[in-house]
Amino acid sequence: MPTYLNFPFASIPYSVSLTHFFIALVGLVTSRLVFKTLYNRIILRSATLTRRVLIYGTDRVAVMTTRALEMDEKVRYQIVGYIDKKSSRTKINGYRVYQLKKIEKEDLKDWHIDDVIIADRSLSPKFIRILTDRFLEQGIKVKLVPPPEKWWQGKLKASQIKDLDINDLLGRKRIVLNNPKLEQEFRGKTVLVTGGAGSIGSEITRQVMAHGCKRLLVLDMAESPLYDLEQELKRIGMQFEVLVSDVRNERRMQEVFEKYRPDIVFHAAAYKHVPLMEQNPEEAFRTNVLGTQIVADLSLRFEVEKFVFVSTDKAVNPTSVMGASKRLAEMYVSCCHNNQKTRFITTRFGNVLGSNGSVVPLFTKQIQEGGPITVTHKEITRFFMTIPEACQLVLEAGVMGAGGEIFIFDMGESVKIYDLAKKMIRLSGLRYPEDIDIDIIGLRPGEKIYEELLADGEQTLETYHEKIRLAKSRQLDCALVKSRITFIKEGLCAGEINNMELITHFKDLIPEYLSNNSEYERLDNPKRREEAAISSVYVPDKVKIIDRAFGAAGPISPKKNVIYLAALLLGLLIPFALIYLRQLLDHKYFGYFINQISSGRFRIGLCEIVDGGTAFTPRDIGRKDQGGNLLWMTLSYLYGFCCIGTNFTSALR
Repeated sequence: MPTYLNFPFASIPYSVSLTHFFIALVGLVTSRLVFKTLYNRIILRSATLTRRVLIYGTDRVAVMTTRALEMDEKVRYQIVGYIDKKSSRTKINGYRVYQLKKIEKEDLKDWHIDDVIIADRSLSPKFIRILTDRFLEQGIKVKLVPPPEKWWQGKLKASQIKDLDINDLLGRKRIVLNNPKLEQEFRGKTVLVTGGAGSIGSEITRQVMAHGCKRLLVLDMAESPLYDLEQELKRIGMQFEVLVSDVRNERRMQEVFEKYRPDIVFHAAAYKHVPLMEQNPEEAFRTNVLGTQIVADLSLRFEVEKFVFVSTDKAVNPTSVMGASKRLAEMYVSCCHNNQKTRFITTRFGNVLGSNGSVVPLFTKQIQEGGPITVTHKEITRFFMTIPEACQLVLEAGVMGAGGEIFIFDMGESVKIYDLAKKMIRLSGLRYPEDIDIDIIGLRPGEKIYEELLADGEQTLETYHEKIRLAKSRQLDCALVKSRITFIKEGLCAGEINNMELITHFKDLIPEYLSNNSEYERLDNPKRREEAAISSVYVPDKVKIIDRAFGAAGPISPKKNVIYLAALLLGLLIPFALIYLRQLLDHKYFGYFINQISSGRFRIGLCEIVDGGTAFTPRDIGRKDQGGNLLWMTLSYLYGFCCIGTNFTSALR
C-alpha cells in the first residue's frame, strides 16, 4: 500500500514527490546547459570578431574578467587560459593555468594569441612595462582591466577593458595627493586661471572646482577650446565665469581684477612651441614676459593672496627663445616677492603626456596616417608627467609655498623619444620597421637633446612631499631685471628694437642662455659657449665611463673631467713604470718582447695587437731569453701607452 504525504488539501504518494524532484532538477539543469550552448554557438558565433586571449592573474578579478568576456556579444573571445607567477592551481573554471616561466619560453605566435589581458591589479608599473614589452615584441596586443571601483554598477563589461596607453608603458608610478589643506586653501575663494583652456590650465580648472572654490574664473584668448571647456563645466553644476581675454591686454586684465577681485591666481597662459617662438621672438617676449608682468603687477595692486606661475624645464640653461622668455618671466616673478601681502610662487616641470602639440598626439596621428614617425634626434630624451599629476603638484606647491620659491617636480627617469616612438608603434599592433619606420629629421632650432630641471648655481632642498623639491636660486639684480624689461617693451613699441637686439638683451640678462641650432648662436659669448661645450655635452648612457665609475650622474664638468682623467691615466701608468724601472736595471730580456710582438701575441693594458693573444704580465719579466736593446723596449712601452690613450678616447666618444 503506497505511503502518502498528508496535506490539508491533498494526499501525494512519496514516489510521486521523488519522481517530480528528479525530473524538475534534470529539467532545470538541462535547460540552462542547452540555453548556454545555444547562446555560445549561435549568438556569440554571429559576432564578426573572434579573438584568442590569455588572462594574467588568478584572483577574483581574473574570474570576473572571464565572465565578462564570455558574455560579450560583439566579440567572441576564446580564452586559452590564465597566466600566473606563483599559483599552484592547474585549472580555474575549466581553463588551464600557465606558469609565467613557461609562457616566457614559448613563442605565443604558435599559440595564435591575439590579446593578453592583465587582470592582476597588484603588479607594479615597472613589471607591467616589462611584461608588456615582451608581449608587444611578439605582436600581441595587451589590455588592462580597470579597478573594481570603475566597473559599471559593480559589474565588469568587456567594453571596459581598454588597451594600454602610453602612460602604462612608461612605467611611472602615478602620483596621488590627498592633502586636506587643499580644501581649506580654496574653500570660499575666488580663483583665476589664465590660459584656462589649455592642457594644463583646463586640468587646473577641473581640480580647483573639485576642491570647492567659491567662484572660478577661466580666462583664455582661444575661443573654441574655451567654449568646449565651458560646456564640460556646465555639466558639473558649479559657479564659474568664462572670460575671453588676452593677458597682454593690460586694460582688459585690469577690468577683470576690478570686477572679480580674485584671491588666488594660477598663471598658465604662455606660448610654448620652441620652433615657432624661435621665429617669432617678439611674440614670445610679449606673451611670456609682458603677459606675466601684467598679471603679476595686477596681483600686487589688488592684493591677491597667492600668485602661482606655471613654468617649464626649458627655462633651465635655456637654448631657445621660448625657454629664455620663460626664464626671464621666472626672474620677474621672483623679484615681485618682497615681503608683500601677495605670495609669488613658481612651479617648474617637464613635458606632460597628451598635451596639445606634444609628441604623443603627434606620434599617434603619424601612426594613424601610416607613418613614418619623425624624431629629431636618436638620443633625444625628455622628462614626462601626466597632466593630472602635474596639476596636482602645482596645487600642492601653491599650498606649501611661502613666497619667492621655485618648486621643481620629481619627473622620474628621462625617456628616450626614439624608444617611445617604437613602443607606440608596437602598442598600436604594428611592427617597427616593417609596418612603420622612424625618420631622424635633425634637431629643430633651439631644441635641446636633453632637458634639465636645475640651472647653474641652483641647489635643491627637500619639502614635506617627496615629489616636490625647492630650488634655491642665485641672487637677482631685480632693479636691472625690471628696468631692462621696461626698456625692451618701450623699444618694441617704438619699433627701435629688432629680433637680434631683443635676443641680445635676453643674453645679457640670462648669462646661461646659449642658442642651439639657431641663427642667434653668433650672439653668444664665445668663452661661455666654449665652457658649455665642455661641461654640458650630451654623453650617451653607454659611454658615461668616468662619471659612472665615480658615482656621479649627468654631464661631466670640466674640472672633474680633468681630475678623473688624470687619476685614471696615473693608475694605468704606475704598473708599467715599475716594470720599465726593472728593465732599466736589467734589460737583457728584450728578445722575449720582440718574439712576442712578431708572433702577434703581445698586448699591453687596453691595447691588443691581435684578438685572442696571450696577456703580458709582470711574471713574464722573469723569463730569460736573448739580450735586448733599451731603445726598442722604450718604443714598445710608448706604443702601449698610445694604445691606452686611443682606447680611452674612443670610449669617451
